[in-house]
Amino acid sequence: MGKRSKPIVSGLFGLVAFAAGFGASNVEARDIAPWKSVTNAIVIDAYEMNIIDWDAMATDKRIAGFISKASDGLPESFSCSGDHNGDTVNHCRTMWRKYAVSRELYQTRRMLARSRGLLWGAYHLARPGNPIDQANHFLDYATPRDDELMVLDIEGIDPDNFMSLEDAGIFAGHIKTRTGRYPMLYTNHSTAKFIAEHRGQYPILSRLPLWYARYKPGIRDVFPMGNWDSYALWQFSAAVNCGKRRCPYRVAGTLDDIDVNVAAMSPAALKQVWAKGELLPEKPLPKLLLVASGKASSSSGGGIGVDLMLTASIRIADNILDSSRRRNE
Repeated sequence: MGKRSKPIVSGLFGLVAFAAGFGASNVEARDIAPWKSVTNAIVIDAYEMNIIDWDAMATDKRIAGFISKASDGLPESFSCSGDHNGDTVNHCRTMWRKYAVSRELYQTRRMLARSRGLLWGAYHLARPGNPIDQANHFLDYATPRDDELMVLDIEGIDPDNFMSLEDAGIFAGHIKTRTGRYPMLYTNHSTAKFIAEHRGQYPILSRLPLWYARYKPGIRDVFPMGNWDSYALWQFSAAVNCGKRRCPYRVAGTLDDIDVNVAAMSPAALKQVWAKGELLPEKPLPKLLLVASGKASSSSGGGIGVDLMLTASIRIADNILDSSRRRNE
């Protein structure tokens, strides 16, 4: 993700799984080329233009999961009749064919991946526009099963091209309302760092397990970052750093433009936590941020810290979302 105008984490992993898997004390194994370890699971993610020979790819036994692009922004309007000129109607019909073909490809890949025992996931490329409509569009397109991962893809902080972080929080909350689970968050280093540094403003977004995109052999000293003690998935290889002469990881049956990710755990362990959809634990905000906000606890102990208020707010929001979901069921 994060290139070719396609997509570039409430939580995939619960507290126990996170502490056991992503809070590992072996920093060297976690942060320096973990894909070289045969025990770490590999996950492929693709969009409709990636070429895949499934039989050839199946020869790589380390590949444990496949995440496919599903929806992109708001749903298209495919009303191709009415007061339109010829060019508009032809464009509308072309877009409808593209949408229909890409959705059929999504379902075909889903069937192929699951038939081969791969974990399945889907991502939504978040664009400007109503976040609730986008969340509904994603769920209608991807029709995620209970054992399938859901991902919100935020390519960067660019309001002209991508969903705002405020709307991203609304998107994640609506996914929770409809499914009872949160999505994972996919984003790059600079956006993740901004969310972590401003996590008081993004109490849900900053607690979604992180699918971290950074094309370097090592990420020493990046984590901990805000509420993230580590990555859930690390996208380490893509067209930007994989070519004919050199590539961090080549996947049989694909071209150099395929995106490759590593998990900080084995395939068996990854399967256990793949689609949990839980928020990560919240860490207290630094005292400097509490004082700067004007809401720090008083020296007499009569005040309440911002971190406690945010925790209470999320619990209230979760209760409201769960109540709303039960009413709609």
